Amino acid sequence: MERINVKGIIFDYGGTIDCHGDHWSEIIWAGYQKENINVTKLQFRDCYVFAERELARVKHILPEHNFYDLLVIKMRIELQNLIDNNILPADYDIEVKGEAVARYCYEFAKSCIEEARPTLEKLYAKYPMVLVSNFYGNVETVLTNFDLRKYFKSIIESAVVGIRKPDPRIFALGVEALGLEPKDVIVIGDSYKKDIVPAETIGCQVAWVKGKGWTDDDDLVEHPHIVKKLSEVENSLI
Repeated sequence: MERINVKGIIFDYGGTIDCHGDHWSEIIWAGYQKENINVTKLQFRDCYVFAERELARVKHILPEHNFYDLLVIKMRIELQNLIDNNILPADYDIEVKGEAVARYCYEFAKSCIEEARPTLEKLYAKYPMVLVSNFYGNVETVLTNFDLRKYFKSIIESAVVGIRKPDPRIFALGVEALGLEPKDVIVIGDSYKKDIVPAETIGCQVAWVKGKGWTDDDDLVEHPHIVKKLSEVENSLI
């Protein structure tokens, strides 16, 4: 990645800071495999999508829920959907298996965050930073639980502002919170469609933390500002 001159940073959260740029479905799928939940990946992906839509439709996640709480709720919805579709038996122990997968995913995220922390510390010392995230209304609690809140002067959360990525207006709110011009801001995110494209649309610079995507087509997309880890971004900023 070429050297970039910026005055401020907009970070995405989920996928970018907490799991090396991989789509979160891949982390949860690894948890399913670890716990020997006997479903195919296609069946898992269907219940994953169902749960995401359910969480968008009904306020299951409350502002006081941390990331582990969120994961437990999400696993209950996913596993219940698998039962309802006769993929798992009716007497399947949702609580035990769901909490085990949630714990695996939480610890994975915690490990990734600690790996990212030195870079966050260095960037925080040099630039004002804002977080822009599609989340469930509890991202402040999640960030506080992981001791990340201190790095960001402002949080722009979709459930709070009523705008979701890939709508470029949510990034415009981040630029406004920084008090800078878009050309002086770099957006760091893991999603080409939800972070990189809309950020470039409003004139921001970008760094794409590219991991395993949702589809094979996602994995084939190329961009001149791809990085594999956050430390590469740190080394590229002037």
